[in-house]
Amino acid sequence: MANIKSAKKRILVAEKRAARNKSIRSRVKTAVKKVNAAIEAKDKDAAAAALKNATSELSRAVSKGVYHKNTSSRKISRLSHAVNKM
Repeated sequence: MANIKSAKKRILVAEKRAARNKSIRSRVKTAVKKVNAAIEAKDKDAAAAALKNATSELSRAVSKGVYHKNTSSRKISRLSHAVNKM
């Protein structure tokens, strides 16, 4: 256990940020799963709507510093390609 005040604060801040990052990652994963589910169901309209939402979530994750921009771009590109291929 930390004894120094600054070390105690770092622990608290790290826990808060980890919780925020986990929440954002979870939202992204859910959005991606919805796109994939729509693709599996061969529902083009639902897939397009889910893709728009997933793109938004991925961009938000980049702006918050949770994902690297290239990671997000790669995921968006793969999802878009899958939806367009339907």
